[in-house]
Amino acid sequence: MGSVTDFAHSHVSEITLLIGGLIALLIVYMYVRDGASAKYKAFMALGVICGVVMIFLSLTSYTNWKIFDAVLIAVLGFTLAIRPFRDVHFAIIGALLVMVLVYIFLGGLSGTALDILAGGWPRIIAAFVIGAVVYMILSFAEAIVKLFGKLFNWWPFLLVLALICIVEAILLFSGYGSIYNLLTGGQ
Repeated sequence: MGSVTDFAHSHVSEITLLIGGLIALLIVYMYVRDGASAKYKAFMALGVICGVVMIFLSLTSYTNWKIFDAVLIAVLGFTLAIRPFRDVHFAIIGALLVMVLVYIFLGGLSGTALDILAGGWPRIIAAFVIGAVVYMILSFAEAIVKLFGKLFNWWPFLLVLALICIVEAILLFSGYGSIYNLLTGGQ
């Protein structure tokens, strides 16, 4: 059992690339076959879980990997994790949460130098303005994420990314280096 865990520990990037690539390949296959099926949705849910794990691994272990592999893992992880959330408007949810929290916080300012903000219309207006600013910032960030999410989740792009990850994993497992090494002449 120790040799299996030693193998898994020493080949985390290869295993991550292979599993992520296979899941992405299955998502593409199920989407092209029937994008509304329960199997497709199940693979998307599995992709979200795998994507979150891949992002976590790329953030915590990238120093132990080749930079090309770390970038592939991070991009595929983002692609898998964002797929079902491409059309959800997180900016309004975040802004409403901030508005409620600011309204509650401002209520605790009565009896202080900022007593004017502790009640009535000034409290409501301040919470609304702060919520609107947060909405603008989150909306901008959301638009950037959606742009990349839609591009990366376009099924031909996802197919190519999945195949690159699988080939990279196979090359690393077999000891032939990396796709990057093959393209740059081993540098």
